[in-house]
Amino acid sequence: MLRRLRSLILVVALALPAVGASQPAAPQPEIIFATTTSVQDTELLDVIVPLFEKTSGYRVKAVAVGTGQALAMAARGEADVVLAHAPDTEKKHIADGTLTNRRFMMHNWFLFAGPPTDPAKIKGTTKAVEALKKIAETNATFVSRGDDSGTHKLEMRLWEKAEIKPSGEWYLQAGQGMSKTLGIAGEKQAYVITDRATYLAFQKTTGLAVLLEGDPAFLNIYHVMEVNAEKFPKVNAAGGKAFADFLLSATVQDVLNTFGKEKFGEALFTPDAGKTAETVLQ
Repeated sequence: MLRRLRSLILVVALALPAVGASQPAAPQPEIIFATTTSVQDTELLDVIVPLFEKTSGYRVKAVAVGTGQALAMAARGEADVVLAHAPDTEKKHIADGTLTNRRFMMHNWFLFAGPPTDPAKIKGTTKAVEALKKIAETNATFVSRGDDSGTHKLEMRLWEKAEIKPSGEWYLQAGQGMSKTLGIAGEKQAYVITDRATYLAFQKTTGLAVLLEGDPAFLNIYHVMEVNAEKFPKVNAAGGKAFADFLLSATVQDVLNTFGKEKFGEALFTPDAGKTAETVLQ
């Protein structure tokens, strides 16, 4: 009888966790962050995400796709917070209530890059629309993102203003992010519209030259928005807001002031927290 009792005590003791034994850490709450390929390709996320995770207790899952896809994800409730650069589409999602609290984070500029030989002779042109007309007239090879990104949306608006529907062997649609599209343009020695940050990050590998910049139409503004928890109760509303607020904090805005200077001789983005459409260029 005593032997059986001792055996039972031993079995129970083995089944119970040892006093003071370390327990597995509870998983950190996750934030799904939908953003653009240009933000990832410049390696900005590699700097700001660890800073946030270190101090917040959250874990960030960044999904870098074209802006159209990022906004669509958020509008389906498949993300908690989104950073995009397609103002017209953003405003539609704000108006229908799927996204909320749209705020300026930063900006940079688009530009025209192309072969140094410039077969369409767009260098010296000051307007992107005029450059597109020259490219179409000469059938010079042009590579489009073709992926409903913010860059692609801008390109389509410019073609519309030029009253041209691009088609033919000279007009290539990559269906890729900015870095891969630049790679294709480099291989083909073709013209391409790109944000300046990604161009600088891949300039050495593409061999493309800056041929047109400074057109006011090339202003590239990034807004951060939160997914509306009233429409999508399963989103991590608190986490989304915490990360959005962090992107606009002095910590991140200070990072933006110098990010890229050491490598490229200039900052890749200009911080815009607290600004409005009227003050973003001041």
